[in-house]
Amino acid sequence: MPQRAPSFTYVKLVAAMAMWGGTWIAGRIVAQELSAPLAVAALRFLLAALLMAGVALYAEGGIQVPQGAREWGLIWALGFFGIFLYGLCFFFGLRHIPAGRGALVVALNPVVIVIAAWLTGKEGMTPRKALGSVIALAGCLTVIGNGDPLALLHGSVGLGELLILGCVASWTAYTFIGWQATRTFTPIATTLYASLSGALLLGLAALFQGDIELAAWSWRVWASLLFLAIFGTAIAYTWFTAAVHRIGAGQAAVFINLVPVFAVLQAAVLLDERLGLPVLAGGLLVIAGVWLTTLKKTSLESK
Repeated sequence: MPQRAPSFTYVKLVAAMAMWGGTWIAGRIVAQELSAPLAVAALRFLLAALLMAGVALYAEGGIQVPQGAREWGLIWALGFFGIFLYGLCFFFGLRHIPAGRGALVVALNPVVIVIAAWLTGKEGMTPRKALGSVIALAGCLTVIGNGDPLALLHGSVGLGELLILGCVASWTAYTFIGWQATRTFTPIATTLYASLSGALLLGLAALFQGDIELAAWSWRVWASLLFLAIFGTAIAYTWFTAAVHRIGAGQAAVFINLVPVFAVLQAAVLLDERLGLPVLAGGLLVIAGVWLTTLKKTSLESK
C-alpha cells in the first residue's frame, strides 16, 4: 500500500510536470535554430544517463548490470523506441508545429496506452474508459487538424502533426517494454540504460546526419540542452519515480495531465505562441478525456 505522502511530494510532482512541459519549449528552440538537432538529443540523454548513474550509486548503492540476451534486448528496445525514435519524431516534429500544440497532441499518450492494453488483453475496458477515450480522441483530432477534427480524413494534416503522432506511438511501445523491464530492473536503472542506449543510437544518427558544429551553437541551444538533460530528464524522472513509490502509480499518473497545460503557458510566455480557441478547446477535450480514462474505479464499477 502506498505510504502517506507529505505535501512536499506533491510539490515536487507538480514541479516535475512543469519541467516536462518545459521540454517542449526547449525542443522547439533547438529545432528552430539547428538544421541537425540530433546531436543535442544525443548529448541530452548522455548527460542524463551520467546523472542517473550518480543517483543509482547514491540511492541504490550500485548499478544493476544486464544479464543475458533477453535483458540486453529489453535495454536496446527501450532505447530505440523511448529515446531514439521518440527523439526523432520530437525534434523534427517541432520544426513544423508550435510547442504548445505538439504537447496537446502527446497528451493523448495515457489514452492510447489504455486502448493498447485493452486490445492486447492486459487490462479490461469499462464504459468510463471507453467514453474518456472517445472524448480524448475527438479532442486530439481537433488539435491535429488545427481546429478541424475531420482534417485527418481528407489529408490536410501536415508532416509535423504526423511526426508528433509518432511520439505517441513510440512512447506507447516504450511503456509496454518498460513494464517488462521493471520486473528485472529498478526504475532508476531502467531510465539509466534506456538513456544510454538511446544516446548511442542518436549519436550514430547525428554522425550520419552531419553538420555538427558545437562552437556555432547559441547560448539558447546550450541552455536548452542543459535544461533537457538536467531538469527535463534526470530530476523530473527521479521525482516522478519517487512520487510513484510514495503515492502510487495511478495517483501520480493523473498529474501528467498538467504537462500540456504547463507547455501551453510556457510557450505563450517564452515563445509568444498563441493557439486558437478551437485548438485550445480540443486540448481541453484531450485533458478531460485522459482524466476520465485514468480516473480510479468508482464503487459502482468495482461491484
